[in-house]
Amino acid sequence: MCIRDRLIVDSARDLARARYAALAVGDWRAAGHGNVHRFVYSGMSRDQARAVAHWPRGEGLLGAVIYDQKVIRVDDVAADERSRGFPAGHPAMTSFLGVPIVGAGETYGNLYLADKTDAASFNEGDEVLIQMLAAHAAVAIQNARLYSELERLAVLEERTRIGMDLHDGVIQSIYAVGLTLESTRLALPEGADEANTLLDASIAGLNDAIRDIRNFILDLRPRRFAGDVQQGMAQLVREFQANTMVPVSMSIPERLDDLPLPLGRAIFLTTQEALANVARHARANRVNVALHCSPSRVILKVQDDGRGFDTGNEALRVGHGLANMQARAESLGGLFDIQSTPGSGTNVTLDFPRS
Repeated sequence: MCIRDRLIVDSARDLARARYAALAVGDWRAAGHGNVHRFVYSGMSRDQARAVAHWPRGEGLLGAVIYDQKVIRVDDVAADERSRGFPAGHPAMTSFLGVPIVGAGETYGNLYLADKTDAASFNEGDEVLIQMLAAHAAVAIQNARLYSELERLAVLEERTRIGMDLHDGVIQSIYAVGLTLESTRLALPEGADEANTLLDASIAGLNDAIRDIRNFILDLRPRRFAGDVQQGMAQLVREFQANTMVPVSMSIPERLDDLPLPLGRAIFLTTQEALANVARHARANRVNVALHCSPSRVILKVQDDGRGFDTGNEALRVGHGLANMQARAESLGGLFDIQSTPGSGTNVTLDFPRS
């Protein structure tokens, strides 16, 4: 949780004189299918928060605010037909004010308050104040996303530079040392078997080092997609298995000739990034890669049985490149979803319209 989010929530609670306030930020798609990945609350103690079975998932009144992109103000939550009840352990709440956080036509989440402390319900003045605060929150979230994207691009640029330096500098130097050793072996007198054996071992070690560095470069430098989805994914899986020794089961259709090039590229790049995450973070014993095609949809699933991670941790989301996967899916009108909990593996799903 960042200081910015805490400031937004505490300010909303103070402005509207509410007992409780919360900020939910996530991926908002079709009604009923939200993914809250950051939830910040104000007004509850730590013990109260620990007693709540789970945070809201974008349903009920919260979902109505988000998907309708309209302010909702009610006097009694329980009496409203859109209410779905509270999770186990959640404090009882009566009056409610929910305001969507919208910027550049995109819904980022929801700012909502409950239980007005100095009146029976929230009023129009409270609504105006919280709408103004939500507009500022949208700008802050947009700026944070842009900053994360700039950081990601800077990392990719630096990784590419390192890969080129390794290839053009270190590998060539090692290769030159190997040639010198080869020349030394040719210059040895006959009968110098022990020296020849040592030189052979040294040359083999240098070749192994070159191979390892090239494998690192394959992971560091973004690969180009040549247009053949089957060939590209097969190459990614082969390299992943060679580098990690983790078995991969892959299921893809026999013919993918009619896939649009941007869609094929997105599938390839997402598979590459998902497998790189498994190699770097998951400590998995097995990985499944599956591509399902129907006349209208193309669905990519990458699943592993590794150690998983907390998807609500913003730093881990950035470190795993999830924003990049999500942006790639959204640019093609697709849906991105990730399911992971510590100790239970990770499932990455991208669902694209075929056209």
